[in-house]
Amino acid sequence: MNNPEVVIIGLGYIGLPTAALIAGTEMQVLGVDVNKKVVDTINAGKIHIIEPELESIVQKAVNNGTLRAALTPSEGYVYVIVVPTPFKERNEPDISFVEAGTKGVAPLLKEGDLFIIESTSPVGTTEKMAELIFSLRPELKDKIDIAYCPERVLPGNVMYELVYNDRVIGGIDDKATESAVSFYSKFVKGALHKTNSRTAEMCKLVENSSRDVQIAFANELSIICDKADIDVWKLIQLANKHPRVNILQPGAGVGGHCIAVDPYFIVSEYPMESQIIGKAREINNYKSFWVAEKIKNAKIEFELAHGRKPILAVMGLAFKPNIDDLRESPAKYIAHKVVQDAHNEEVFIVEPNITEHDLYKLTDYQKAIQNADIIAFLVAHNEFKTLEIDENKIVLDFCGVRA
Repeated sequence: MNNPEVVIIGLGYIGLPTAALIAGTEMQVLGVDVNKKVVDTINAGKIHIIEPELESIVQKAVNNGTLRAALTPSEGYVYVIVVPTPFKERNEPDISFVEAGTKGVAPLLKEGDLFIIESTSPVGTTEKMAELIFSLRPELKDKIDIAYCPERVLPGNVMYELVYNDRVIGGIDDKATESAVSFYSKFVKGALHKTNSRTAEMCKLVENSSRDVQIAFANELSIICDKADIDVWKLIQLANKHPRVNILQPGAGVGGHCIAVDPYFIVSEYPMESQIIGKAREINNYKSFWVAEKIKNAKIEFELAHGRKPILAVMGLAFKPNIDDLRESPAKYIAHKVVQDAHNEEVFIVEPNITEHDLYKLTDYQKAIQNADIIAFLVAHNEFKTLEIDENKIVLDFCGVRA
């Protein structure tokens, strides 16, 4: 590969699919990641994440010579930052990875280049990175284009949605916006909506905060229905017969690197103004604690009734069905609490989408179902929906597997 046209910083759940998609258009793409194992895996035409269609696209791009991975960036024309933005203590957003990525490419920038941030970021981050670039390279002031364009894709359908979903694109000025729109138009078939960088940043946060609030309503409703002895799944089904009601399905909490994180970016900056958004975060976090307590109580009741400790099966660790992504997963937190509270009883941890875990020995889901006394469904994986379960077993369905 000669000098790449596009340099992607970060080869995770969004960065790698984005790099592969662009490379599929015959543009020369260099993907950069700090993890050597990830770099070596991609250069071998393989992938380190589960995503349908991705591996074949990566393999084809690597074989065609349009995609290569490296530990350090090279000079290109378009630089796209797609790194994590976790949060610190007190739920304050951490943009240090974005800053590190910006510093990493700053020496390579030249007049006419395009610099884009896709990472979820607090409002004003793109402007801060522009200031950082110009402090390091003052000669580039007004000579490069800087913009923000968040992704809005669903794990498990990323390759389709990267192409067909609409995108919101905001530059630090109109020229930067137009430049970024021109770039995305080469591989995105969805509509490209122009705005400024601050609005684009807030748009991403608002989209996920809106979903968090809606999920919080469903989760709070499930807690109320449990106390009122009402089947929440049937209730929601009936309520949704109203032509203007669309209540979501409750679960064990909220996870992932978007919905469980992005609202904090607003709450941390605007604590007095974001009352509903902040409360929704509290409710969804509490739901995971509530689930863990329900499992603990079921265990105590079983021991009192049978005179022995139960065998427990914790079904699912991922943050949503049918993926291998455990980031911010409420199921992972609940599993930790269950294991922590265990007193010599056997606990099976099940996650069919991964082969191993750093903390837990994983058990085949059929073996777990067969041997457990108490079965707690935390994630509605497809494998769980067709299981035949002995009627004598205690089933705690927190995600609607059996609804």
